[in-house]
Amino acid sequence: MTKLLLSLHVLAAIVAVGPVTVAASMFPPAARRAQAAGPDAAALGTVRLLHRICRVYAGVGLAVPVFGFATASSLGVLGDAWLVVSIVLTAMAAGVLAVLVLPGQDALLEQLGGAAGSVAAGATGRLAMLTGVFNLLWAAVTVLMIIRPGSTTGA
Repeated sequence: MTKLLLSLHVLAAIVAVGPVTVAASMFPPAARRAQAAGPDAAALGTVRLLHRICRVYAGVGLAVPVFGFATASSLGVLGDAWLVVSIVLTAMAAGVLAVLVLPGQDALLEQLGGAAGSVAAGATGRLAMLTGVFNLLWAAVTVLMIIRPGSTTGA
């Protein structure tokens, strides 16, 4: 059962978190291109699609900690420091995404879709920075999941 849970956890992470990190990273430059293109429907459509990918896969990403907790429980490592740190970093990444990145994308979409179609100066840069923080948090979690300090499995 542990192998099945671990497989589902890793697959969920790849299928759900991967698209969010890529789409969120692509969003700020796509928003800048859409602003430069003016009332170009295709450029704005790309930005909307990237935002939709982020929202949908963020929801799907809830499966990652669910399978993660189930796997950790079956392995008996719920109290291990590396896992606790991973949980905290995962919660931070989820918070950055839910509280900063997705609302930031919403705000940029509103500005781009408005009559003027202009984005406040620095808004895309700030969103790019927040997206980078989100991605770095996930990278740290991934490294902890691979290294697992104190693990007795030899990895």
